[in-house]
Amino acid sequence: MKNLLKVERARKNITQAELAQLVSVSRQTINAIELGKYVPSTLLSLKIAHVFAKGVNEIFELEDSDWTKK
Repeated sequence: MKNLLKVERARKNITQAELAQLVSVSRQTINAIELGKYVPSTLLSLKIAHVFAKGVNEIFELEDSDWTKK
């Protein structure tokens, strides 16, 4: 899954730590999401989208490989 989290943070001028505090996770979790190493839960995705006043699908996007069985 691709995401525009880093871009949205830059637009809003907030750090990973600040976003983490707003959505009640660790800064490391935000970093892992940005690097594509962690797929956030539905609840966390909704919280993040709320912070940026965007729809979830405006921040997170499925890739072709997400549709194949692993």
